[in-house]
Amino acid sequence: MSEVPTASQTVGPFFSIGLAGMCRTELQAHASAGENISVRGRVLDGDGRPVPDAMLEIWHADAGGKYDSQVAAERLAGADVPAGFGRIATNDQGEFRFTTGKPGAVHQPDGTVQAPHLAVVIFMRGLQRHLLTRMYFSSDGANVRDPVLELVPAERRATLLAAPSELPGEFLWDIRLQGERETVFFET
Repeated sequence: MSEVPTASQTVGPFFSIGLAGMCRTELQAHASAGENISVRGRVLDGDGRPVPDAMLEIWHADAGGKYDSQVAAERLAGADVPAGFGRIATNDQGEFRFTTGKPGAVHQPDGTVQAPHLAVVIFMRGLQRHLLTRMYFSSDGANVRDPVLELVPAERRATLLAAPSELPGEFLWDIRLQGERETVFFET
């Protein structure tokens, strides 16, 4: 076995094989405490055109700031995938939409607190490596102390902030793969 890492590979025109079972627009596998929200947006290329074949993988903590790996196993009884996890495909217009429970702040062992956020991984045909980003809630006061947001230049932080829409409990967030308003992506 080689010690040299190999590049990620795309899977050609059969991107959905093996993934369909985990694609869902409702990320809560069980009834959960806290506020239910929906997120709506688009994945756009560098020219502002929609990306019709992207898939978003979402991970987030529960309302108490805990991930399923941190809570008792019985909480997932009957669930085939963890709560706060899901895969969402974009439609022909590059649009996505999903509902979930709003995550809480995540307390780190070193005492720092991460503002409520969603971890988002983007897969699509033509990408040699997946992209990793986060979505924060623009109205959350904890954003000013988030250690990850502090690493992002102030003028680029807006690309990670979802804004409330005119509909109660709905947030809008576009992912721009390149260009002037490119979403901030993190190294993996």
